[in-house]
Amino acid sequence: MSEREFDIVVYGASGFTGRLVAEYLVQAHGASDLKWAMAGRSLSRLEAVRDAIGAPADTVLITADAADPASLGAMCKRTSVVITTVGPYQLYGNELVAACAATGTDYCDLCGEPAWMREQIDLHGAAAARSGARIVFSCGFDSIPFDLGVLMLQHDARAAHGAPAPRVKGRVRAMEGGFSGGTAASMKATMAAAAKDPKVIKRLTDPFSLTPGFDGPDQPAGLLPHIDDALDSWVAPFIMAAINTKNVHRTNQLLGHPYGEDFRYDEMVVTSPGEMGRQAAEMMAKVNPLAGDKGPRPGEGPSKQERDDGYYDLLFIGEYPDGRSLRYGVKGDRDPGYGSTSRMIAETAILLSERPQDGDGGVWTPGALLGQALAERLQQRAGLTFAAE
Repeated sequence: MSEREFDIVVYGASGFTGRLVAEYLVQAHGASDLKWAMAGRSLSRLEAVRDAIGAPADTVLITADAADPASLGAMCKRTSVVITTVGPYQLYGNELVAACAATGTDYCDLCGEPAWMREQIDLHGAAAARSGARIVFSCGFDSIPFDLGVLMLQHDARAAHGAPAPRVKGRVRAMEGGFSGGTAASMKATMAAAAKDPKVIKRLTDPFSLTPGFDGPDQPAGLLPHIDDALDSWVAPFIMAAINTKNVHRTNQLLGHPYGEDFRYDEMVVTSPGEMGRQAAEMMAKVNPLAGDKGPRPGEGPSKQERDDGYYDLLFIGEYPDGRSLRYGVKGDRDPGYGSTSRMIAETAILLSERPQDGDGGVWTPGALLGQALAERLQQRAGLTFAAE
């Protein structure tokens, strides 16, 4: 695939999610000619993970540390793509993005931290363009299923109606499985940053904070429970909408606004019709599932059985002013925060390494850079399904 020593390096392989990514590469691609290595701060921990996941004894282990920029630069020079699961990225990701941009190394992460992402676009977008590095944020549940769901719906909308749908609703119909400990840690780090810098708050609340130079129309807030007439059901705020919606708008900008410059989009969780649906929606609106000390901490997560039993079912509804509409579904067969996410980022990185001709250097979304090819790959290999309804 590449002239470099490795196609992919998994940085953070001794952490919970990084280990899942490495394990997936062993199980799903162990018989292929994929050249990959594991990286992290501790060689002994990497050795333990290598043995525990059944990786070959000769799997290369690389010592690299966010506190040692030279080690990150040396790692990047050896590989075509770096997968990083070391977050919160606003605390541990700055030097790695800089190293990838400087060395022309492609980069995939699981970031859901929009203020930090915008900072990296501003700081390193030009350097990545010069070196050819393709920096790709949010390659997990935030935000691939939503990014690709809208992209695929709009593809069908143009084919069926000759124009994109100016209004799209993203709806979580069902989901089993939690968010990762890293997601909770990222939110806490973001809130701490917002308390110190008002600019962070603006970027968190601005739906177009990831589209520098473009401000679109007012967007549906998605903050209050209400009855969605398209579903005849109550809907409630969705905690990940704050990052996913921004990535969808960035994909639209990067592709030259194929959804239109008047495009409006929101994401909410479907409860049910009637009084029970109202009560459920209002309760969800009051509770932040990532707040407090409950749930997994960074480096912790659910059992294999819990990951395998998880799933998600998303619906995208495209609407036109004249009443026409269409629907598109995206489903995943593992829990969103771990099982499905580890597969998505792994396959995104592999596709990047296989398709060096796709896109120029710069800061990308998965949908804008890899688009339908990524959807097809995830359907073939990662347990996702994409289908018009």
